[in-house]
Amino acid sequence: METLQYNTKREQLIIPEYGRHVQLMINQILETQDREERNKMAKAVIGIMGNMNPHLRDVPDFQHKLWDQLFIMSDFQLDVDSPFERPQKEVFEQKPERLNYPQKNPKYRFYGNNIKGMITVALSWEAGDLKNALILNIANHMKKCFLNWNKDTVQDEVILQHLMELSDNQLKVREEDLPLTDSEEFLKIRSKNGNGSKSNPKRKKRNNGRSRY
Repeated sequence: METLQYNTKREQLIIPEYGRHVQLMINQILETQDREERNKMAKAVIGIMGNMNPHLRDVPDFQHKLWDQLFIMSDFQLDVDSPFERPQKEVFEQKPERLNYPQKNPKYRFYGNNIKGMITVALSWEAGDLKNALILNIANHMKKCFLNWNKDTVQDEVILQHLMELSDNQLKVREEDLPLTDSEEFLKIRSKNGNGSKSNPKRKKRNNGRSRY
């Protein structure tokens, strides 16, 4: 009687989704000396792999993917005639370059990176009504972002101070444009969009009279 084997003690599968039997068939192809026979066996294994995804097996791009996976599961040692260019082991194992996290505004992250871009645009505009309107919109957007991520209220002085700091003391909201949009207006919008902490009265109304189990 054969000893019971656990998968944890077996050789690790390269692509587990195809199972151990497909991997064993590929290993058998590697041991076959006759090239013509290897080609027949490889096509048969490709057919089996395609049958596992019948809705995709006739798609040309998917066929290319199957052949690539066949070579990958053979550790790139399989020598057969492929209808597609063989994948290179060096390219497959090459690690991508690490992407740097875009920390354009690391001190006040709750404002988001778009605020920094808007401030840069405002700095490039000539003084005038359009620039003043843009500065006011930037300040109001900063206030909305602050309320979304921090508190339920914020003083205008805090937003104006942050705006001055982020713009290197170059952007300032005019006195006649103050105060900024009231915090309650932003909180109403947030509650209307389902982001508020208050419960929905309509939901309460629907649940009235229902027994709980």
